[in-house]
Amino acid sequence: MPVPLLDLKAQYATIRDEVIERIMGVVDSQVFILGDEVARLEEEVASLSRVKHAIACASGTDALLLAYRALEAGPGTEIITTPFTFFATAGTIHNAGARPVFVDIEPKTFNIDPAAARGAVTSRTRAVVPVDLFGQMAAIECIQDLLPGIPVVEDAAQSIGARRRVKGRDVMAGEVPTIGTFSFYPSKNLGGYGDGGMMVTQDDAIAERLRRLRTHGGLKTYYHEEVGFNSRLDSLQAAVLRAKLPHLETWSERRRENAQYYNEAFADVPDVVTPFVDPNNVCIFNQYTLRVQNREALQAHLNGRKIGNYVYYPLALHLQPCFAYLGYKEGACPEAERATKEVVSLPVYPELTRNQLDEVIQAVREFYKR
Repeated sequence: MPVPLLDLKAQYATIRDEVIERIMGVVDSQVFILGDEVARLEEEVASLSRVKHAIACASGTDALLLAYRALEAGPGTEIITTPFTFFATAGTIHNAGARPVFVDIEPKTFNIDPAAARGAVTSRTRAVVPVDLFGQMAAIECIQDLLPGIPVVEDAAQSIGARRRVKGRDVMAGEVPTIGTFSFYPSKNLGGYGDGGMMVTQDDAIAERLRRLRTHGGLKTYYHEEVGFNSRLDSLQAAVLRAKLPHLETWSERRRENAQYYNEAFADVPDVVTPFVDPNNVCIFNQYTLRVQNREALQAHLNGRKIGNYVYYPLALHLQPCFAYLGYKEGACPEAERATKEVVSLPVYPELTRNQLDEVIQAVREFYKR
């Protein structure tokens, strides 16, 4: 049977009435930008993330850009991050006027190597941006310990609801950095029906700045303390996200169950390395990503069986043509470069049936056992 990489229609079928009711509430109110639905969503995400402030914006990309601007990143400053991530992580550094500085990743988790980040610090460093890749939090406490005094922007676009054991207590994604950022792109564990994003922080002054920046640089209409952006979340997206939010932990738990089912099925396949989860982490598996041998041939085999698969990410950011001006060459981040040649992601969404999971497993095992 065909198994798509993601089936949002299957999810929608389980929550249709809840979503429609909330959407129609917004339509009846005729309040479409910010408003009560957005304010309530901000309160609920702040509670989930255990932060004082959550500030909604138009996209996960804007969440990063506004975070960098709030930290005064600009010409003459540098921001350290990983090259093995979605483009927005670094594209927004460039668009803020700062210089991206790429450092290598840990080979097991795919997340930024804290020691490598420490080695890249200069007098121009304005922030460091760990990415919680594929739903697993980066070792944020190590980054904070190794880079004291340097603001941390946690790119948690793929990890809302993930948590990590830090110094004896559980920490939620977005809870402890200077600023955390989320994306509500439709494919995320908590996804809207369009673009949307959120910034979270414990800092009162930063929160106020972020609220100004998202509304043209002013909190009072027609009065502008600075030049900001038009990055407001619309109420329809907030309504959809509020309908979905109560289901988030159940969905993430189902993703973990699916991942474990795959792990056990592939345990005896030498050419397949299943995802490593740091024992301190509770991963939400936005993606289930293998390291494999003969990836292109495997993908062709899976495509022939109509099994969804995808490569996140085929070219590390430090080697992207648009960043050639930074001067990085092949070999600068060897672990990230190796990952781009070996990773492939399989369906892991919560609505997968056992028969669909078995179909994926059979196709992968068939390829490597023939």
